[in-house]
Amino acid sequence: MLRNRLKDALTDAMKSHDGTSVATLRLILAALKDRDIAERSKGNLGGISEDDILGMLRGMIRQREESTAVYEQAGRVELAEREQAEIEVIQRFLPRQLSDEEIAAAVAATVDEVEAKSLKDVGRVMAALKSRYPGQMDFAKASGLVKVRLA
Repeated sequence: MLRNRLKDALTDAMKSHDGTSVATLRLILAALKDRDIAERSKGNLGGISEDDILGMLRGMIRQREESTAVYEQAGRVELAEREQAEIEVIQRFLPRQLSDEEIAAAVAATVDEVEAKSLKDVGRVMAALKSRYPGQMDFAKASGLVKVRLA
């Protein structure tokens, strides 16, 4: 379970005195706890699902990528490097991401399998991709490829 992997990784990072990993993992666990609390208020006592945790981690990576770009434009290389180090820590908990070529192949195969013919079928194709490749691809890229293919 991803929750346990995160907690175990924090313990290991603390034992090895890895400051970047400790700080990043504490941020992840704090965000996870906040989301769990929000879910409990909605009546879901189990907290957020594994898929939601993966989505949260991808969102954290996206935030750090945006920050890295801003820091690099401002000439703050040390801050950009810190953000990049945090990205590397977070990525350890995500499934292997498909390359652009693999995403294109998956989109082509899925479009053919669901017999999508027009832009009206984008939703069906994306739903199939999300069920087959959870957490393994950038669905924004995939959506763009689906739309190009069906246009």
